[in-house]
Amino acid sequence: MQLNPYGEYAVLLAASLTNDWPETRADLEARTREFGMTMTFDERADDLQRVRAVVDDWLRVVDATDESERAAVLNAQIAAASAMPSLTNHDGESWHLHYRDDSAALPYVLAAVFAVGTALHLTTRGMSRLSRCAAEPCRNVVVDITRNGRQRYCSVRCANRAAVRRHRARAT
Repeated sequence: MQLNPYGEYAVLLAASLTNDWPETRADLEARTREFGMTMTFDERADDLQRVRAVVDDWLRVVDATDESERAAVLNAQIAAASAMPSLTNHDGESWHLHYRDDSAALPYVLAAVFAVGTALHLTTRGMSRLSRCAAEPCRNVVVDITRNGRQRYCSVRCANRAAVRRHRARAT
């Protein structure tokens, strides 16, 4: 039983789009599938640009300077997406909750999924579990899904690079 289908995958998808922007609309939809979305969407000419705007708006949550600001930005995004829960059985396999209109365009759906998913992720795992990579000059988003809540780097490469810098700083 999956109690929180919007939390982890939604935030990881938003981070993936931030850290590695798809080149085409087809690449964008493939990425949504890779992260577990099953809906199909009618293609619109401006989908890629509108989703970029959604991702850029979501980054305001990542870059918030404290928990209160993060909550305020996220609450505004949830309200803007009209992310009201409703029961659906669109796949014909099981009833589950959606926090969005099933007939909406891809950018709108992603805005709702990112807002609700981020809220669920932060409230269940902790408000500090979303950040930028601690390895300068990397600006990738880090979604901390670790058990201990101490993930600071987007990759092993960035963690190693930071460790080497700290070692060299101590050696001088």
